[in-house]
Amino acid sequence: MNAPINLSQHFTLDELVFSSTAVRLGIDNSAPQEVATNLATLAVTLEKVRDILGNNPMHIDSGYRCEALNKAVGGVPSSAHVIGFAADFICAAFGQPPAIVRALASGISFDQLIEEGTWVHISVDPRMRGQVLTAQFTDGIASYTQGVRA
Repeated sequence: MNAPINLSQHFTLDELVFSSTAVRLGIDNSAPQEVATNLATLAVTLEKVRDILGNNPMHIDSGYRCEALNKAVGGVPSSAHVIGFAADFICAAFGQPPAIVRALASGISFDQLIEEGTWVHISVDPRMRGQVLTAQFTDGIASYTQGVRA
């Protein structure tokens, strides 16, 4: 068994490519080198997120998604997950997703920060638009509004 590849102090490559859906469906979700480089950039931002959230552990639910995995989970083809610039996470010790988004919105640079109901999505796509959004789901289809719930 190979030793984990640390991308930063608290985040490994394995953690940012693991997917229970990929395992269940037999999808190889290994990251190509250019994606691993992007994941290292993402890990730098995730360290900043962790600091803002009181250095509490974060659970990464979804990081990199190869095209087959992204399709399997219903992700849009242009998702930042496909190029290794996004992660979905929770930080239970800090609080619920709306509180996390409020804490992060003015503390770090990002492309998108989305309160997705039970998790938070953050992307560091080079566009760095600073979009703060809230997702609403109807019949499994997401729509987005500007800002975060009160």
